[in-house]
Amino acid sequence: MVLTLVHIGPAATAKDGSEKLVQAYLERSAGFGRCASESFRSEAAFREWLGRQQGRTPVWPVLLDSRGKQMSSEAFAGWIGARRDEGVQHIVFAIGPADGWSEEARTSARLLLSLGPMTLAHSLARLVMAEQIFRAYAILTGHPYHCGHTG
Repeated sequence: MVLTLVHIGPAATAKDGSEKLVQAYLERSAGFGRCASESFRSEAAFREWLGRQQGRTPVWPVLLDSRGKQMSSEAFAGWIGARRDEGVQHIVFAIGPADGWSEEARTSARLLLSLGPMTLAHSLARLVMAEQIFRAYAILTGHPYHCGHTG
């Protein structure tokens, strides 16, 4: 399974301190599964790219949206694990344009996912998602990175 982290907006640069952390988490995740990162100038360009993604199974677009479903890290890992077990080949986690996703994009998503009710900068949302992808892999494999909460 491939997990791709996407954002709509200017491409991140090496000068962006959070981009180094995003790439570090994606590289750590690559020890468990294939991970990629993409950026697109517009929602239309992203949706065109999505339409070109081909595989044995359809791509699963997950759009980050404040109105979406909130999950704990454990639930998120379980969700990824369930898709893996169903044979999904490619999940795309996409952080939308500054003015939000169009209704057409929202209705075509397989899941709307919320990181919470606060608005986050794209770079911060990318970092949170990259870390949560690594954490999900850690949970799914029993890696000690995730210790969870007790009591």
